[in-house]
Amino acid sequence: MTTTVPHPRPKELRDFYEDPSVPVASGAPRSLRQARMLAAALGTARGRTVLDVGCGDGSAAATARPLLAGHRIVGVDWSQDALKRARPRLSYAVRGELTGGGLPFRSASADAVLFSEVIEHLVDPDAALDEIRRVLRPGGHLMLSTPNLAAWYNRGLLLAGVQPVFSEVSLRGIHGRPGTEVVGHLRLYTARALREFVAASGFEVVRLAGAPFHGVPRPLRPLDRLACCRPSLASILLLHAQKT
Repeated sequence: MTTTVPHPRPKELRDFYEDPSVPVASGAPRSLRQARMLAAALGTARGRTVLDVGCGDGSAAATARPLLAGHRIVGVDWSQDALKRARPRLSYAVRGELTGGGLPFRSASADAVLFSEVIEHLVDPDAALDEIRRVLRPGGHLMLSTPNLAAWYNRGLLLAGVQPVFSEVSLRGIHGRPGTEVVGHLRLYTARALREFVAASGFEVVRLAGAPFHGVPRPLRPLDRLACCRPSLASILLLHAQKT
């Protein structure tokens, strides 16, 4: 006799992200690299509206703020717990969702969207990019980051029959891979898949870069930084695209 475990209902998934023990921040090196890419894209213009969609605790936006001086940064998250932690760091932090019309902004009202390590958590990433595209002005910038399924160490782990880092088979525990922290990853991308997916969603990919992962063991961090020179091997993928 087999027992079928029911799939988590949306409310249960929401409860997972409302749990204060679930991490809502990533490493500063990734945030800095992403902010530098956005600052270069915006150039000398001032007064632009930048949405940090999936802002978590606001630490990424706080790290980026010195490089985005003169611009208005608005944090957006669906988790009330995350917003509570973000508001001391952000002048503006509002609740929103990445489904049809779920972002509380007019169409074509934002100049740029920071989308930092959010897409891997989504049930429906297609709808998310549709909603981001809606709120961006023509030519607006999307700065997306996500873990790389094909990171240099994941290639070796797969050859050894080990579940890749960043991938998860359960929201209740770690099974078959290194690490001790459940963070709720539902989807993972290679560099090629991410490029193709974003382009198919109505964006022109401008640049793809790599960033290190703060969870790599210290002795291996120089190698992880070196891998950033070839984004397809890097721990984290940083993609800059523009709305077409």
